[in-house]
Amino acid sequence: MSKGATLLAIATSFSFFLFSSVPKSTYHSLYISNSLSSNASISNHLYTLTRQPHIAGSKANAEAAAYVLSVFTSANIQSHIVSYQVSLSYPISRSLTLKLPPPELPINFKLRQEIYEGDPYADQAKDVVPTFHAYAKSGTVTGPVAYVNYGRVEDFETLKQMGINVSGSIVLAKYGEIFRGDIVSNAYREGAIGALVYTDRKDYGGGGGGARWFPEDKWLPPSGVQVGTLYKEIGDPTTPGWASGEECERLSIDEVEKRGDFPLIPSLPISGDDGETIMRSIGGQLANDDWQGSEDAPLYRVGPGPGIVNLSYTGKHVIEKIQNVIGVIEGAEEPDRFVILGNHRDAWTFGAVDPNSGTAALLEVAQRLGKLQQKGWRPRRTIILCNWDAEEYGLIGSAEWVEENREMLASKAVAYLNVDSAVCGPTFYASATPQLDELLKQATQQVQDPDNSSQTVYQSWLSSSNLELGRLGGGESDFAAFLQHIGVPAATMSFHNGYPVYHSMYDDFIWMQKFGDPTFQRHVAVASVWGLVALWLADEEVLPFNYLSYAEELEKYTKELKNEISDYKEISLTPLFKSIEELKKTASKVNNQKEALQENKGWRSIRKKDDLKLRELNDRLMMAERAFTDRDGLLGRTWYKHLVYGPSKYNEYGSKSFPGIDDALEMAKKLNTAESRKLLQHEIWRVSRAVKQASQVLDGVLT
Repeated sequence: MSKGATLLAIATSFSFFLFSSVPKSTYHSLYISNSLSSNASISNHLYTLTRQPHIAGSKANAEAAAYVLSVFTSANIQSHIVSYQVSLSYPISRSLTLKLPPPELPINFKLRQEIYEGDPYADQAKDVVPTFHAYAKSGTVTGPVAYVNYGRVEDFETLKQMGINVSGSIVLAKYGEIFRGDIVSNAYREGAIGALVYTDRKDYGGGGGGARWFPEDKWLPPSGVQVGTLYKEIGDPTTPGWASGEECERLSIDEVEKRGDFPLIPSLPISGDDGETIMRSIGGQLANDDWQGSEDAPLYRVGPGPGIVNLSYTGKHVIEKIQNVIGVIEGAEEPDRFVILGNHRDAWTFGAVDPNSGTAALLEVAQRLGKLQQKGWRPRRTIILCNWDAEEYGLIGSAEWVEENREMLASKAVAYLNVDSAVCGPTFYASATPQLDELLKQATQQVQDPDNSSQTVYQSWLSSSNLELGRLGGGESDFAAFLQHIGVPAATMSFHNGYPVYHSMYDDFIWMQKFGDPTFQRHVAVASVWGLVALWLADEEVLPFNYLSYAEELEKYTKELKNEISDYKEISLTPLFKSIEELKKTASKVNNQKEALQENKGWRSIRKKDDLKLRELNDRLMMAERAFTDRDGLLGRTWYKHLVYGPSKYNEYGSKSFPGIDDALEMAKKLNTAESRKLLQHEIWRVSRAVKQASQVLDGVLT
């Protein structure tokens, strides 16, 4: 062959290599196509996962882990199980008796969720753990009953204004507004000796009257009980801040109680029927109109008494093995950058909505990614699929993994994408850190609405809530360890529209099939949006983060804060406004840098001229979120490091912007002292310094 012919052959081969490779966008379109998705497969996954109750630490949950592992492996995803030895609690005995004034006889409550006629899971119901609060205080207490509405701080304040003292009483509270652990803690703080928490018909039973309940309708049956944890922190209670192994440092239960992490009075969750029976025994002043029940409910009074309750609970704390299932698709070009998807597997009962609708969606994502690999796709960055254990007890599986891998994740994690209860209705909902907002909206523009084929998820989302995005300040799911502890950008998403059988025995496959997602197309849509966002984060050369959205969100929070502190003339928000303005300027500058790099990306594969510049820019985009954390954490809650997003001190589920400032403001309102106002100003300075650090990291220039 002549020299010219050789050169021509080389040029032709190089040209073929350059121009015939399949663009990543083609694989992304294929991922959300009907040819790769399967509602039948998702339905089968959910049916398999929910055939029996699978509480954390149980044999059934270990079998569910093995199933997840088998699906990951069959999708050609390198997978393994990571185990931890953690402290869990289970009930030994429970009793509840209502003593009425003579001549009425005492009422002994069954504390049992009833099987309905034709229930296909009747045989498995015996394996459902008896209704209880995880980590509840063991003990027996007797006292008059006082009704405290939702058990919020403001509810107890209302009672004080009415002249009602709940000290020495057993409180009766409704589920629905705040975390159950905070209900019990608030009651203890007010001097109560025990707590009963029930599901009111007005909130969970369809409003009473002629409302029907499951299996005829979606509503919680009268005997239904919402179980759940009372633990207010994150991770294994006996290993705060470090991972739990077979041989590790561990606190005693007494030490955990002294830290204030467990409630100090006995409590039980009870049904709407039992709650209403107890409510009829309460006399005294009439409760406010907004505290009343449904139209056909008895009048609610606040007591205390004359009804007297004897509440007895005995639980056990045991060290049990939990199992996280981890699947890894290694990146071809940046294997040391991680895009992480997570969902938990353990359930209080059957868990068809919470959490296994999300588990079924995760398995669908895994199978689609496996099919893409068969067609030649490899992600630019590593994708990690995580199926967590013991989330229900306190986000334990995810927290232990994050604590064990803290430094690796802090330096290499691009984002964490969470799906917990993926589907319980038709309305799309998402929450995220603000730099991911546009990415989520763009993904929903590509995915067909599962209930209306003539529009996209984006269009239905626009009509239902005007594209409103929530934020991730609450501690209610597995994003907490990633965002609030180490500062990894995060998002979570679902289709929902009320979920009255939450954490009850009736959250089963039949409920999902009849009311949550009869065609399982909503599951398909969740998997499409979830996976598409992950693909963009894994494959785009320039990370698709927009910190201008973040700066604008911070500015909105600060303006709201300005109104809240208007009575404190000596408090200044100037340093915070100034830091946010710097972040806005830097974010605009970085957006321009991104555009400049993207304009050149067509030739980068030949010249590799801008690779270092690209890597450096992506590192800045990835690490800026970390700068919103502070090593000292929130005052009195040091595990929470993020100064912009964290849970409310008095409501673990309550999402708070500037949680440290919010805590200090509440203290200043309560104490009204110079010292408390000084602390408020200090917290404002802390946040302003964090925002300034984020701006500097994003800019990438030393002072």
